[in-house]
Amino acid sequence: MNSRRSFLQRLGLNTAIAPFLSNLNGFAEESRQTLRKQRLVVMFSPNGTVPWDFWPDEEGAEFTLKRILQPLADFQDRMLVMKGLCDKVRGDGDNHMRGMGCLLTGIELFPGNIQGGSHTPAGWASGISIDQEIARFLQARPETRTRFGSLEFGVMVPDRADTWTRMSYSGGNQPIAPVDDPYQMFRKLYGQVQDRDMLGSILDSVQQDLKRISQVISREDRGLLEQHTTFVRDMEGRLKSMQTTNLNHEVPVLEQGVREENDNIPQITRMQMELLVNSFANDFTRVATFQITNSVGQPKMRWLGIEEGHHELSHEPDSNKEAHEKLTQINTWYCEQLAWLVRRLAETPEPNGEGSLLDNTLIVWGNELGQGNSHTLNNIPFVMVGNGLDFRMGRSLKFPLVSHNRLLMSLAHGFGHHIETFGKPEFCGDGPLTDLT
Repeated sequence: MNSRRSFLQRLGLNTAIAPFLSNLNGFAEESRQTLRKQRLVVMFSPNGTVPWDFWPDEEGAEFTLKRILQPLADFQDRMLVMKGLCDKVRGDGDNHMRGMGCLLTGIELFPGNIQGGSHTPAGWASGISIDQEIARFLQARPETRTRFGSLEFGVMVPDRADTWTRMSYSGGNQPIAPVDDPYQMFRKLYGQVQDRDMLGSILDSVQQDLKRISQVISREDRGLLEQHTTFVRDMEGRLKSMQTTNLNHEVPVLEQGVREENDNIPQITRMQMELLVNSFANDFTRVATFQITNSVGQPKMRWLGIEEGHHELSHEPDSNKEAHEKLTQINTWYCEQLAWLVRRLAETPEPNGEGSLLDNTLIVWGNELGQGNSHTLNNIPFVMVGNGLDFRMGRSLKFPLVSHNRLLMSLAHGFGHHIETFGKPEFCGDGPLTDLT
């Protein structure tokens, strides 16, 4: 790049073009991608589930969806319901903290001064999360590298930074804050659209400059000039391709003035999910997390006619049938949001490929607890939907209380990232979950 910059200066060209030229190789690499795109979404909802309204009674390909999972009925042949996966990580922190901080990391929390509802205080997780591990693997390869290695979407995540509000980690003691403002996420995704127009204008000027000087330079410099001419032509072709993509996947138009407040949770959720679908359609990223509220989340779902906070209700004993009916409604609503995302992916064609986005995407729906009133870390309600990792879908699976580290390993292996352990090694001895493939 230094030789190019000095060459431009010798030719008297505007050095403002240099930053754009530095990206030309990246554009060329992207245009040569021919491998199937594989994608991962991890969706989170809090406070455990209602077991008797969640888990299918049957095991195998013939199973009946209980109330909470009924919204996914149209996609039953493309889902896996997995009972018996457990967060076996212990150490500092209460179960809400470890459930959240260890959900995607599979490793202990550092000692710290964040005091939970019980047990000892704790700090952040001590290792990387699986979404970031996979993102790093993909970003390290030119054929799978994207503009954003990962995107972290949130919905009404509290402003405070603590172990209950973070599930993604770029490393030990390095939490990643989700973006829970859809307008902020929009700016992150589409803030460079105007830059593209400016780049097109600059390329026009550069083409004219290159023609003007082609007759007055030495034979030695003519080779470099030809390189630049080729780069400019490649860039123009790439811009035309990007413009065609935008015709098929137009920049979404967000309703303005939607405030981040409790009663707007349904609207914010859909806005964020629409941005997520668009980010996949435009290949901005292939790894995303989608965090609805937080561990110990306390939304009041008035749109369901429920005035009590979610976490408050989750502490009620099993004998309180009224409370658990409301909890079933709450968890069904979360499943409805998942089903909406699944449907949007299923109806969106794979750009420059076959099938739909759902054919190349796996969504994992998880939680920090198995059930709220017992704070158990056994039987975490994990559901997967989509064909992105070529698991054998359409089944209800029951495991003998195995570590969820093995599920995290399976996700990495599904991308061709054959790690031997992930998180705490002692929970990985049996390797990935062989029943998935």
